Amino acid sequence: MPLYECVIITRQDISNTQVDALLDTFTTVLTEQGGTVPKREYWGLKNLAYRIKKNRKGHYALLNIDAPAAGVKELERTMRINEDVLRFLTIRVDELEEGPSAALQSRGRSDDRPRRGFGERSGGFGEPRPGGYE
Repeated sequence: MPLYECVIITRQDISNTQVDALLDTFTTVLTEQGGTVPKREYWGLKNLAYRIKKNRKGHYALLNIDAPAAGVKELERTMRINEDVLRFLTIRVDELEEGPSAALQSRGRSDDRPRRGFGERSGGFGEPRPGGYE
């Protein structure tokens, strides 16, 4: 069967448990059509680049899908009807990624970076600039 990745953005005012219930509904739709969902990730509540239906934030989620095209079509129809879904994008891939996605990997890297304190920048206050005013 073909392999797909589907990223879903839902409204900001629903809770995490409601997002999980929504993803369960989408998984059920796929299994009824003869497909499976090997991996499901919740990326969290993130800022949107622009307002969508008066929402500034959205709950992001990823579904890895192994289903026939008819099952994916039914999933997309179900997402279009649901008023909690702001946007979705489904793409066909050659193979599904093992382990955490790039969105979850980048979350861990930012915590590992050392923080800079005040005054640790070069060219800060009190240091003369080359060729500049003092």
